[in-house]
Amino acid sequence: MKLSTREDIEAPLDYVFGAFADTEGWERAAMRRGAEVTRADRLRTPGPGMAWNVGFDYRGKPRRLNIKLASIDAPNALGFQLSASSVDGNVSIEFVELSARRTRVSFGTEFKARSLAARVFLQSLKLAKGKIERKFETRVAQLCNEIEDRYRTSQKR
Repeated sequence: MKLSTREDIEAPLDYVFGAFADTEGWERAAMRRGAEVTRADRLRTPGPGMAWNVGFDYRGKPRRLNIKLASIDAPNALGFQLSASSVDGNVSIEFVELSARRTRVSFGTEFKARSLAARVFLQSLKLAKGKIERKFETRVAQLCNEIEDRYRTSQKR
C-alpha cells in the first residue's frame, strides 16, 4: 500500500530539514505518547544506520516496530526502513526549497505484507484508502504547521 502527500512550510530549507532530522526530538515525542523507544545502534553522529526498536499498543495489542535511518541527503531527503513482525515499509521525506523562506516537504510511504494476515489487513486498508489518505494528509499538515509555528516563534525572539 502506498500513500503520499506534500505540504509547503513557511520556513527555510535548513530549518525544516533540521526539524525532521531531529531524531532525539522524535524519540521524546513517541515516549510522550506512550511508546517505548530504545536505540538499536551505537552511532555517535546522526547518519545512515541509526536504528530504533519501538514498542506500543495498537488496537489493544502490544506491537513492536524496528525503524532504521536508511539514507540521509542533507538537506534534501531522509529515508527510513520499517519492519514489524508481518509488515515491511519505507518512508521517504524529500525537501525542496521554493524560496528563501518557503520549503515543500513531500512524504511517500509504502508497506508490504510478509504474512497472509498482514496481506488481509493491508487489503482492508486499501478498501478504505480515501479515508486513510485524508487522515494521513491531515496528520502531515498538522506536523508541518507545528514546525512552521516553531519557526515563527524562534524568529520573534
